[in-house]
Amino acid sequence: MAISKLLHEKFLDNECPVFLIWLSATGRTTPAEGIVGKGTFFLPSGKKQRRADNPFSTLFTIFVQINLIRNTMCDSCGCGQPGKEPTILKPGEESHHHTHTHEGVEHSHEHHHGHGNHHDHDHDHIHDHGHSHERKLEIEQDVLSRNNLLAERNRGYFEAKKVLALNLVSSPGSGKTSLLERTIREQGENLSFFIIEGDQQTMNDANRIKEAGAPVVQVNTGEGCHLDADMVNKAVKKLEVEEGAVLMIENVGNLVCPAMFDLGESSRVVIMSVTEGEDKPIKYPYMFQSSHLCIINKTDLLPYLDFDLEQARKYAQQVNPKLEFIELSVKTGEGMDRWYEWLGQSANPVKV
Repeated sequence: MAISKLLHEKFLDNECPVFLIWLSATGRTTPAEGIVGKGTFFLPSGKKQRRADNPFSTLFTIFVQINLIRNTMCDSCGCGQPGKEPTILKPGEESHHHTHTHEGVEHSHEHHHGHGNHHDHDHDHIHDHGHSHERKLEIEQDVLSRNNLLAERNRGYFEAKKVLALNLVSSPGSGKTSLLERTIREQGENLSFFIIEGDQQTMNDANRIKEAGAPVVQVNTGEGCHLDADMVNKAVKKLEVEEGAVLMIENVGNLVCPAMFDLGESSRVVIMSVTEGEDKPIKYPYMFQSSHLCIINKTDLLPYLDFDLEQARKYAQQVNPKLEFIELSVKTGEGMDRWYEWLGQSANPVKV
């Protein structure tokens, strides 16, 4: 019997007060009973209850595999919510937030225009105002299927245009934007760079990249915590990426959700700095597991920190034995030649 059908018939249809699922963000199958054994499960209301208080715990011996994001975690962080669509702008463009109400339901819209352009607020809307006060739990075998399909379309487009697309991921403050700025300035004559900047708010990073000398669009995700394939698809169209270019996608600073969203990139580059602690790879293993290259930045600060560089590599290789490493300092330039070499080797096969 299909897992979704089994869970629906045994629990949802019977209005069972307790419902446990183990949500796997990595696509791995995980024994639900093993998770119950750790002592915590969730009620539909979101409240936690100990296993000993649950008479249904012995029923959870099946294996549940659900790819987590939009209908679960990202419902909490705001990703993909109606009226919270991302904005995609080039430096110099403006964005105006417009809110209005239809039959008691508030809707938000972003309006984009350059200086001197006339705009109005006429809209055609299709609204479904059916409301239910019952709590619903939707279970799908793969809630990321739409994203994955669009990611494959992106990948096919990049391959057809011989574009090297790199997804740069990290926690906030690791130095992604500074790395891009220096790379553009020092390698702009050798490679054609196009940049997609991802942040929740502001045009700050896009403006920095423009000053460095590369075409750029800024994707502001609002309450969202990551970029997705659809955002990248729209941003690439606005950016008009040239054939044979290097597309750098600076994702939102976050080591959790971006790990789970394929953007259609050629490679994923995870950046960590020596100020973050060497155990970052085992604290956030899925990001490092899904990456191809790990850049360890701010090595100029090593004399002043208790950061164990060798241990950081061991932790990262523990979750991804195939992960490549480059240690560098964007500030001093030490190690940047190795990054440029890797970049050139990765870009050249795409251009053949």
